[in-house]
Amino acid sequence: MHPAASTSRRSAAPYFYLCIAAVCLICCVNSRDTQTPPPTLSVQGIPPISDSLREAVARYRNWNFASLADWTPDGGGMIVVSRIKEINQIHSVSGPCTSPKQLTFLSEPVTSVAVCPDPRRRLLIFTKDSGGDENFQIFALRLDSPAPVRLTDGTGQSEGAVWSNAGDRFAYHSNRRNGTDFDIYVSDTGCRLETRPVLARTGSWSVAGWSPVDSLLLVLRYISRTASFLYVCNWRTGDYSPIHDTLDTVSQEIGAWGPLGKGIFLTSDKGTDFRTLRYYDLATRRETVLTAGIPWDVREIALSKDRSTLAFQTNQNGYSHVYIMDTKTFGYHEIAGLPIGGIYGLRFDPAGRRLGMTVTTARHPEESYAVRLSDFSLVRWTASGLGALDSSELVSPALVEYPTFDSVSGHARTVPCFVYKPTNRPGPFPVLVTIHGGPESQFWPYFEPQIQYDVCALGLCVLAPNIRGSGGYGKAYLSLDNDYKREDAVKDIGALLDWVGRQADLNPTKVGVSGGSYGGFVSLASIERFGPRIKAGIDMYGICNFITFLERTAAYRRDLRRVEYGDERDPAMRDFLVRISPLTSAPRISCPLLILQGANDPRVPKSESEQIAASVRSRGGTVWSIVASDEGHGFRKKSNQDYQECAQALFLKTFLAQ
Repeated sequence: MHPAASTSRRSAAPYFYLCIAAVCLICCVNSRDTQTPPPTLSVQGIPPISDSLREAVARYRNWNFASLADWTPDGGGMIVVSRIKEINQIHSVSGPCTSPKQLTFLSEPVTSVAVCPDPRRRLLIFTKDSGGDENFQIFALRLDSPAPVRLTDGTGQSEGAVWSNAGDRFAYHSNRRNGTDFDIYVSDTGCRLETRPVLARTGSWSVAGWSPVDSLLLVLRYISRTASFLYVCNWRTGDYSPIHDTLDTVSQEIGAWGPLGKGIFLTSDKGTDFRTLRYYDLATRRETVLTAGIPWDVREIALSKDRSTLAFQTNQNGYSHVYIMDTKTFGYHEIAGLPIGGIYGLRFDPAGRRLGMTVTTARHPEESYAVRLSDFSLVRWTASGLGALDSSELVSPALVEYPTFDSVSGHARTVPCFVYKPTNRPGPFPVLVTIHGGPESQFWPYFEPQIQYDVCALGLCVLAPNIRGSGGYGKAYLSLDNDYKREDAVKDIGALLDWVGRQADLNPTKVGVSGGSYGGFVSLASIERFGPRIKAGIDMYGICNFITFLERTAAYRRDLRRVEYGDERDPAMRDFLVRISPLTSAPRISCPLLILQGANDPRVPKSESEQIAASVRSRGGTVWSIVASDEGHGFRKKSNQDYQECAQALFLKTFLAQ
């Protein structure tokens, strides 16, 4: 070795190791002090997220849930969907509060599960998509095998599977014929792909249920939230007929065959403002309203295997009430003592002795329960846990009704609104208004960890209004924002800002708005209309340009959305939609924006978020943005959600809570 080379290496060694130490120190500081977004996220404008903030948010993120999918075929256990680590997977639970056994180990979340009623087959089918693209495919899984088998061919969207009573076949809907219309298919348990639909028609069709001897199907044609119709279909011949005159504008969204196949239980709003439970006699063609005394929507029904008992759930101001009915006498009573919150996924066990359900409240995530019908006692089956959270520290909302700009029968119209206020500090509180999507959905006062963090950790008062056009308050209220009345929904937010100004414990100079999907449109439109009254805005995959939205949303959704928003192909409507689109008035946006978007969103394409972000940035506005390459309409993977919620927390701390 040349002496000079040896000297050079010796002298360089301390510097080399010093550099390594410095790099390690920098890496340690970075890993300790900042959070790096997952590689699936494209982030722009967001400052580094400190470890202290990440830990504070993580306290509200390390919870789990277990929603009921069905009973096991023998009725001895439950099949639930729960999140282990990153995404939702299928599990079995052998008894109350026993440890769940994981059945699927997939890279994408399971979205629905249907258990074969024949216990000899030990079989279930489930759906999942890829990266949030909503092209759901149907898979079969035997309970004694870890390897699911895909049944559909990957073309289009296939879902809504319903097992026959015998458990030898299932029916489902799919748009694989042309990518637009949803047809009805029937497949047997041999898991052969059926290439020919049993019912192929224009529009959106789905399966409601099988007749008791599996000779007929009850199918639903969905046109809009206010126009949907039930039909009886002979799945062997393809013959079908409506159970009512389809010239009426009615909403028949739920249906199930009654005892011996002599009639059909259904929900309908024919002649009523709300969807009531009814019985339709097939022989006399007479329909009887069964729940006229309940002035709320019936949202779900379930029948025992022998069809002697029916359970139904009502939505009363966002809270669930569950009733039991004798199908012979139509007499019913409410099950007393259930938690105040959301109760859904009603399933009778095979013996008809227990009614399974998923229960969630404002302070508890989804868990699976069962009601013993012998004494109506409630038994908890899963205990997923809140992690580091103490439910007593969390906040349940109050329900208020604030007056808006117009009147009904000479009195000011009121808008229902859920109010989450901090209990651990004095006011006046900064305010965050959160606006649901749909638009024909509604805000549900159930477990929302992001809201709990905003209220309990940041000290915000969160207001969640069900503005006009929301579901759950009758079809008259539902239609108040249709077509050329779209801006009236935004005026409801203005009335809420006025209400905030009259509350002594709220700070009207610190108000932010947040919304997803249609709620993103309302959020952006409110920022533009009410200008300096709003200090920060969060737009989650929202509509900014109704024309490009309607032209680019998935083909199977286009006509459904035109019914709600208007047809952009009509010149007058097109001019109106351009005028009210937030992109048109983007120069009026002066407050900071946080924009969230899934790259594979088939509902609100990412071009909507890209357009509004580019427009605001081009004028020097502040925009933080996250685009997830493996998500669709909302973030479903926990690592993506964790970073999203940290970014949202930092955004609110920076621009609203300080």
